Amino acid sequence: MSADMVVIGAGVIGSSIALELARAGHRVIVLERAPGAGQGSTSASSAIVRFNFSTIAGVATAWEAHFGWLDWAGHLGHDVGDLASFRQSGLVLLDVDVAPRTSSLPLFDKIGVPYEEWDSATLAERVPGIDAGRYWPPKRLDDEEFWQDAKDSLGAVYTPDAGYVSDPGLAAVNLAAAAAAHGAEFRFRSTVTAVEKAGGRVTAVRLSDGTRIPCAVVVNAAGPWSGALNRLAGVGSDFTVGVRPMRQEVAHVPVPAGYHGPAVADMDLGTYFRGEVGGDLLVGGTEPECDLLQWTDDPDTVDVHPTAAVFEAQVTRAARRLPDLAVPNRARGVVGVYDVADDWTPIYDRTDLGGFYVAIGTSGNQFKNAPVVGQLMAELIDRVENGADHDASPVRFRAPRTGLEIDLGAFSRRRSRNSANSGTVMG
Repeated sequence: MSADMVVIGAGVIGSSIALELARAGHRVIVLERAPGAGQGSTSASSAIVRFNFSTIAGVATAWEAHFGWLDWAGHLGHDVGDLASFRQSGLVLLDVDVAPRTSSLPLFDKIGVPYEEWDSATLAERVPGIDAGRYWPPKRLDDEEFWQDAKDSLGAVYTPDAGYVSDPGLAAVNLAAAAAAHGAEFRFRSTVTAVEKAGGRVTAVRLSDGTRIPCAVVVNAAGPWSGALNRLAGVGSDFTVGVRPMRQEVAHVPVPAGYHGPAVADMDLGTYFRGEVGGDLLVGGTEPECDLLQWTDDPDTVDVHPTAAVFEAQVTRAARRLPDLAVPNRARGVVGVYDVADDWTPIYDRTDLGGFYVAIGTSGNQFKNAPVVGQLMAELIDRVENGADHDASPVRFRAPRTGLEIDLGAFSRRRSRNSANSGTVMG
């Protein structure tokens, strides 16, 4: 068995990369430790499609990607059966000191992202049942200040084109099926145990069952296992930005009666929530400073059951924002693991090992960008393999649907850390 290129990881990012590499005519093998595509971190994603990022490259990538979700069948290019669907619910980003609208709106203006600026009265009118109070900073439930009245009121920025993907796991399955239609081969229940190299280049990967796969290129899209895979390949010493796995929970609760509002990003209280067609309200956290982050050194040891303490904290915060939201006494939801970069910004890059590339550090916020990540990684690989010095002169990717030029140096492993990031999954 041999391949031109091996992609490690069949989540939404790895499957997207496999599709674009196979489209370009390469012999692609995808290795995935799970029984199927999208069964790891992807399946636990809230799959929110939004545009508020702290860099021009981040906003441009998200804006380009949303057109792929709007035309999902066209993006896939093959009949792959049931499709994931994009729900354009809009998204409300409540005002918060650490991510002021004065920093994001100039980026929206430059890229062309439509938005509306709301004061607190408009917020209350457009999202019936919401409490527009300002409670900053987020607090633990056992802090008596959590229960105090609001200090002031909040406005918000509304982006009507935002929304969410109905079934994130199915989206990865769709991408994998499209990649297979172009000739990519998927090997599930496969664990990489060695990355072989010679003359400063990758030459093969070995699996736990003894299989050896010669190849010219390896792409690390292993999600929370990406740091371990880098160590296995002996890369990372020149990275200025590291990655580390972090456990996360998303709560599922009954939607308040009559609530049909947009998705809400509420860093003021430390939460976010969105509806689900015919289903629950999904409630997640934004890693406020008052909460203990659940870092892990081994994703395989993570408890996959929601915990009462995290469930109660996240849902009670959401209920402070939506007073009609009930807080059930039984935890229900999903648990996933984020592959978190030091600055919550992804790393899409080459490495100092020839032929070894990374699409890592997705930090819980890159699901939305999957349609574009496959394209930009395919172009990056093509350019570097044909002699481009991406470190000295970063590749500039021309987005096919919007025509935007995206400087891939913004996602470099050697970049200066993005100090403008919010320090949360919001990126």
